[in-house]
Amino acid sequence: MSDRMHCNASKTYKPIQRHISTSMVRFIHSNDWQLGMAPYFLDADAQARFAKSRFDAIRRIGQLAEFKDASFVVVAGDVFESNQLDPRTVARALEAMRSVPVPICLLPGNHDPLDPASVYHSKAFGDGKPGKVMVLSSTTPLEVVEGCEIVGVPWSSKRPLVDLVHAACKDLSEKSGVVRIVVGHGVVDVNSPDKANPALICLEHAESFLRENRVHYIALGDHHSVLSVGDSGRIWYAGTPEPTDFGEQKPGYVLLVDVDGSGCKVEEIPIAEWRFVAKHFDFAGDDDLVLLESFLDENPKKEETVLRLSFKGTVSLESRVRLDEILDRYRNLYATIQVREGGDELVTLPSDTDLERLNVTGWARVTLDNLRAMASLPQADQTAQDALTLMYRLARGRKE
Repeated sequence: MSDRMHCNASKTYKPIQRHISTSMVRFIHSNDWQLGMAPYFLDADAQARFAKSRFDAIRRIGQLAEFKDASFVVVAGDVFESNQLDPRTVARALEAMRSVPVPICLLPGNHDPLDPASVYHSKAFGDGKPGKVMVLSSTTPLEVVEGCEIVGVPWSSKRPLVDLVHAACKDLSEKSGVVRIVVGHGVVDVNSPDKANPALICLEHAESFLRENRVHYIALGDHHSVLSVGDSGRIWYAGTPEPTDFGEQKPGYVLLVDVDGSGCKVEEIPIAEWRFVAKHFDFAGDDDLVLLESFLDENPKKEETVLRLSFKGTVSLESRVRLDEILDRYRNLYATIQVREGGDELVTLPSDTDLERLNVTGWARVTLDNLRAMASLPQADQTAQDALTLMYRLARGRKE
């Protein structure tokens, strides 16, 4: 068992209303696998590794289910990146699911809705689907293990016109001796700035279903970070098991859930291999280049790190060339290194030492002086700075 699969946080909640005689159910809640995702900012080699990592995450979830004695896995929507996928992607995904030793319940979400062109209707999915994999294709309660019902809330289009969770639960009644888990997808109204969206999940309604013991846990997808919603402790987003972009607050987890009619315990367990890291540097001298190089060198998992850098300050031509050389060297090691456009406030100005090293005359000197003047303006011309840097590199290379 990987040492990454440990309890990062554990929360236990008291009964919602009254004790209902049910057996405790343990399962894994995940969402937004987005299998087949190929971020545009990665080259072909990194895209292939990124895609494979998402299949590997399924296998780690299977190992976790076995290690923690979970009865099943639910994936709350966006299992696949889209309904238009290469059959090989679907086949590899299902092969990874085959290694999971417990049932897996897949919910169609907004990326992979259950429409006529759905990936779940494809030949590749039908041919490769293991028997333990169940698509939650309707809201009819499904007994996945004895004493536990799953109520799936699938998307049949990319833009539902109603609160699908409310529609699926409003006619449910309390069922003695049964733990009932709702698996839904979408945005909860209290977290959305778009209050006019008809598909928002109403938190007040969802919590009323829990208070009345019609359902005992609501597993949600769409949000890419771990998030508990409301006050009940029984409405959660698990987040994507591998991060997908910058700005995700807490991706890379799955939830291990223990639930019965009397209480609920949720463990947040990290399983991600990839990281998205943003880092800012203020340059005041050459020592800052040493700090940058140390930062780039210290990361032990460079191939699985997407790095976004931003810079501020003023550097000489020599320092700028060194900076570019450092970045070029480490770009060969990282999944990708981006220098944030619009956030880079690094100004390149030649020092007297730079000019001595250049030692140019004639039209080259006139060009150099013009570029230097343009680069010195309050609103420095980036093209002029880039031209100065290139000129310096060419001149230095000619002498070397």
